[in-house]
Amino acid sequence: MANYRSERVDAWRGGAVILMIAYHFAYDLNYFRIVTWDFYHHPFWLGLRILIISLFIGIAGISLYLAIRQRIRWRAYFKRLLILIGCALLITVASIFLFKQRFIFFGILHFMALAGILGLGFRNGYWLNLLSGVILILVGMNYFNPWFNQGYLQWFGLMTHKPPTEDYVPLLPWFGVFLLGMFIGKYLHQLDYLDPPMKFYWGHGLARIGRYSLLIYLLHQPILWGLISTVRFL
Repeated sequence: MANYRSERVDAWRGGAVILMIAYHFAYDLNYFRIVTWDFYHHPFWLGLRILIISLFIGIAGISLYLAIRQRIRWRAYFKRLLILIGCALLITVASIFLFKQRFIFFGILHFMALAGILGLGFRNGYWLNLLSGVILILVGMNYFNPWFNQGYLQWFGLMTHKPPTEDYVPLLPWFGVFLLGMFIGKYLHQLDYLDPPMKFYWGHGLARIGRYSLLIYLLHQPILWGLISTVRFL
């Protein structure tokens, strides 16, 4: 989608990918009962998940700003959007077989697709994005209403309880993080911070990983499951 690509942003995304793989590896060990860790209540695992999601969503906001700051390449935009929607539907279908009632109905890819659409309305914002982002985060973290517990509204957030699903990234408060990413993207671009290439070799490696983050996201879990299953039955 981008007509401008920053190696620094790709490297940040690559770092988030590494954290994600490590988190899911630990999750898979717990799923196969090799270890016993509480991913649903322990502060460490909950905090790590929030950190990883925040990185991905914030970087996505930065990337959207960079992609549309001058003009929107509609063909590339819709191609990327359709790929995201297709991958999100694939995740939903696969999760129905894997997790049954805890299937993923609005996870990170579902959110990314919707945020990529809504973010277009904020393409010219700056301080408005900062203010709106902070407000949406505060509302999403502090306001809860039973009305949003209804099944067709659970994607929005503001529920009084977390729905039974393996990956839940609702619009609120996370769209606030996305808008902060758009604000940061414009701020760093004005400083010319995003243009220079990485100076360190490991930075180039992370950037390469970041460029293929969606493909890695789709493939890493089947690979991890296959490796763990193989080791278990050796």
